[in-house]
Order: sequence, then C-alpha cells, then structure tokens
Amino acid sequence: MKRTLTLILLCCLSALTLSAQSYRTDFSSKDYVDTPATMLWLGPSLSGQLPMGALKQTFKANLALGANFTAKTKKNWTFDVSFSYMFGSNLRDKSASFLGDMVNEVGGEYLILDGNGLESQLYFEGRYWYVGPSVGKVIPVNRWKNSGIWIRFGAGYFGHKIRINDYDNQVPQLMDDYKKLYDHRSAGFAMNQFIGYLFIQKNRILNFYGGIEFYEIWTKPNRNYVFPEGPTANMKSKFSGLVGLKIGWNIPLYEKKSVTTFYYN
Repeated sequence: MKRTLTLILLCCLSALTLSAQSYRTDFSSKDYVDTPATMLWLGPSLSGQLPMGALKQTFKANLALGANFTAKTKKNWTFDVSFSYMFGSNLRDKSASFLGDMVNEVGGEYLILDGNGLESQLYFEGRYWYVGPSVGKVIPVNRWKNSGIWIRFGAGYFGHKIRINDYDNQVPQLMDDYKKLYDHRSAGFAMNQFIGYLFIQKNRILNFYGGIEFYEIWTKPNRNYVFPEGPTANMKSKFSGLVGLKIGWNIPLYEKKSVTTFYYN
C-alpha cells in the first residue's frame, strides 16, 4: 500500500511540474480577474468514511482512494466520471459468524482450525468499489470565478465484499473458489452527493477541493450461493449508506480562455 501511495504522489508531482511550465503567466497584478473557463482535469482523491444501514452491521470505518475525470463549462457546470476503491474496514463481528460451522468457540474465544488441527491465521477486511458519472455546479464566492462552493450529484454501480486472507493457505474450506462462498459479495445501484469547496489557483498550479460526501446504496448478493444463508435468488436488496470527508487534487489537462484583463483610466 505504501508503494502504491508513493507512486500516486510521484505521478501527481510530475504532472504538476508540467502544468506549471504551461501556465507561466504573470497573475501578480490586481488588474487580472479570473473569468469562468472551459476546463478539463484529472485527479486523485482520498476519503474517510463511516458506514450506515446494512454496511454498519458488518463493517467499521474505512478509507477510500479515488480518481476522477472532470469537465467544467464556462457556466461552471461540471461533468465527471469517478472511481473509488474503499479499504481498511475491519469487521464488527469478532466471532466471524459469517463463516458458519468453521468457527469453534473455545474458552470464550472463537477459533478457526486449519487442515492440521491448528489455529489458522485469518484476516478479514471490508472492500468496496464504486464507479459512476455525476453532474455539479461551482458557485463562486469571490472574483476568482473558477473557484467556489462545489455541489455534485451522481449515480452509479456499488459493490462490496468481505476480503478473506488465509496467509498460510491451510483452511480447506477457503481454498480456491470455495472462498467465494463466504465473501458475501453484493452489488447494486448507488447515488452520491458532495458539497464542499473547489479551489483553482489563478496560475493553475495548486488546484484542490474538499468537503463532505454521502452515498445511498441498494445492494443484494451477486453470488448464486453464500454460506451460511444458502441460495441467494430470493434475497431482497438491503439499504446502506456512507458518509465521510473527501479531499482531492486536480491536475489540469486543458483550459480555454481563463483570464480577462481590465484597464482603468
């Protein structure tokens, strides 16, 4: 994970260096006023989220890494496609009851034995993913008209599962495809909303946003069979939600006429 984050940061710094070379314009004068511009940008994001509803019954808080491609019009409407991968969520159920008969209670502790009759070393973690488009509006609050309060509404595909790691690969019930019977993978439709502040520096080098984000999620199992519940054909959708703080860094790719000069007598 550290290597992945390092690569992301290096890519961002490289792109920003190229961006700085492309926007070497003198904006120090107060005579320059930023006007709404047509822009395209690409950027990474980081979120911290709390689950609600059905997700809260299984998972604790999580982190999310995302990426988005955004187009902004001269009228400050935004259109984007985003992807988020959510991780780091521990399970609330320490007994791992979702594993059914594999769990043995011994002296108040819950153990899962491997094929050799020894205590297995298993690690469980929640994993979510989301992809979808959104539309938004930037509402300027000062003379820099590409920055301001940013409101977005989106919809897309959301999935989640329990990631099961058997480090020693010694539990027969979790080998190969059998593991899929226990991961409770579910997916379905989701909506999200974001409200925060978008800052686009006048020389376009430092561009970021931050705010609060909400998800409303309707999912059902997309495996034919799960343990210990059984067949999933007649299972109904469950409602879940996520709420959290989100920050992002925008790397400009294109801009058309972003600055107007006013002359005074």
